[in-house]
Parts: sequence; structure tokens; C-alpha cells
Amino acid sequence: MRNISDLIEQYLKEILHKSSESAVEIQRSEVADKFSCVPSQINYVISTRFTLEKGYYVESKRGGGGYIRIQRVDHPSLEAVQRHISQTVGNQIDQNASEGLIYQLEEADFLTDREANLLRAAISREVLTVGLPLRDQIRANVLKAMLIVLLIK
Repeated sequence: MRNISDLIEQYLKEILHKSSESAVEIQRSEVADKFSCVPSQINYVISTRFTLEKGYYVESKRGGGGYIRIQRVDHPSLEAVQRHISQTVGNQIDQNASEGLIYQLEEADFLTDREANLLRAAISREVLTVGLPLRDQIRANVLKAMLIVLLIK
């Protein structure tokens, strides 16, 4: 069974997908009431699952009548993605940044679910069992090599 964070994420993605503007404004308290949780749970989901690395821009206004605006960032062209990869990955990349990049590519349909899962498995710290900074350097090399093959379809 999925946890509450997964359910909140799915709900927010659904209402975002239905939005004609690729953006949605929500009130923490209303969403918290819907899921019978505390508003800080909504904050947690938004701050961890709706990040810029994952293709979202979040704006928040606190106080009475406050809201959270979640906006989907447009998917770039393949050329822009390739430039972004070379800038983002560089000579080393940590696991969080690499997973964010994979997530963006998957959401933009540059990678299939299977390809994204294979990438995640290949670059995980459980597989790359060497110390830092060597692990981040190996991860960058593996990630770049695999993405070059996968994105030239």
C-alpha cells in the first residue's frame, strides 16, 4: 500500500495535469483536510517531490489566505536537454542531482520507465561502493555514457 505522501503527490499531479495553465494554486489546510493530515505533511511533499530539479516551480504565500502555486516547467527540446545534461553532470554528480535529472527526462518522455529504472540502478550508491569523491565521478561517467546512448534514438 502506498503511503500518504505518495497519495498527496498523485493528487497534486492529477489536478496539475487537469489545469489548462500547467499551474495550480492550493491551500495547505484544504489539502491537509482532504487527506486527514497536518499541513506540514503537504509542505514535506511539495518540498521533496515538486522541486525545480524534477520540473516544477513552487511559489508560496504564507499567512491568512495564503496559497501554494505549483507550476510545471515546460519540457525542453532534445538539444536543450543535451546541453543541460553536460552542464548538470560535469565531471561529478551526487545521487540526488542525478535522480532529479533522470526524473525530469522521464517526465518529459525522453526516457521510458524501464530506462529510467535501469539508470537509477546503475548509478545508485549501493552499486557504486567506493568512497567520495570517486563515487560521484564514476556516477557522472556512467550517467553521461548511458544517456548518450539512450537519447540518440
